[in-house]
Amino acid sequence: MKTFQFEQLRTFAAVVDEGTFEAAARSLYVTPSAISQRLKAMEDAAGQILLQRTNPVRPTTAGEAILRFARQVRQLEWDARQELGENRDRPTAPIPLVVNADSLSTWFMPALASLPPDLGACFELRREDEQHSTQLLRTGSVMAAVTATPEPVQGCSVEPLGSLRYRAVASPGYILRWWPDGPELVEGSQAPVVDFDRKDDLQDGFFRTMTGAELTAPRHFVPSSAEFAQAIRLGLGWGLLPEQQCLADIRGGALVELAPANPVDVSLYWQRWKIESPVLNQLTAAVRETASRQLRQPGT
Repeated sequence: MKTFQFEQLRTFAAVVDEGTFEAAARSLYVTPSAISQRLKAMEDAAGQILLQRTNPVRPTTAGEAILRFARQVRQLEWDARQELGENRDRPTAPIPLVVNADSLSTWFMPALASLPPDLGACFELRREDEQHSTQLLRTGSVMAAVTATPEPVQGCSVEPLGSLRYRAVASPGYILRWWPDGPELVEGSQAPVVDFDRKDDLQDGFFRTMTGAELTAPRHFVPSSAEFAQAIRLGLGWGLLPEQQCLADIRGGALVELAPANPVDVSLYWQRWKIESPVLNQLTAAVRETASRQLRQPGT
């Protein structure tokens, strides 16, 4: 890798974070011209284009490697200042993390809340499906991820967290309308289903397991965890909810489980950059401890 100055790496990360040269200039208290000069010097040194001049700007494939390096350097610098007691009056760049929506709504926030207040770290949470979150690690967009991928991304370590258990449910009114003789998942069923978004294949996989057929029913797309659960409770369709969001309603009769003997377990993993960072170490310990209590562990 070419040698880049700290100032250049800080500028590169700021441009990607802020999205434009002008916004990065404001965040660094310099002129847009200074931003352009620093980036041109980096691209001259690298011998290739590092940023796509789109709106917002995006790193090229080569730029993704620089972005990972820039963020690692920034985090190590922050950790060193923290140990020297120099961060008290210095704003810190949020540590970017990616977490799937169901983990965000059920167990991940308590992990962040368990960190000591004097840690001084801030976090920028990005929501992405657990099957696709590792792409953000590869591009350098985030430093750690809750993911369903057990294979470590290059430059990352990985450890199992446990499984988030889902149950297929529908409202009593929905059952009465579509399956008056009781829940019946059959090939060709036109009973509406609720999906989180177009990448959500949880309902498809469950239906395929239960029937051996493809799910062809009409779909609602509700890309918010709370509203997704509400859509099912209000009878728009059937879908799979984490146990934390549906067990009380099943017991109370507000939801009916479609296949009680067939819950779906989604294994989750914690992937993080392999840098020796005290704040990342403490975050990892907090995530590990919270997951051990909130997620299904092997043998349970």
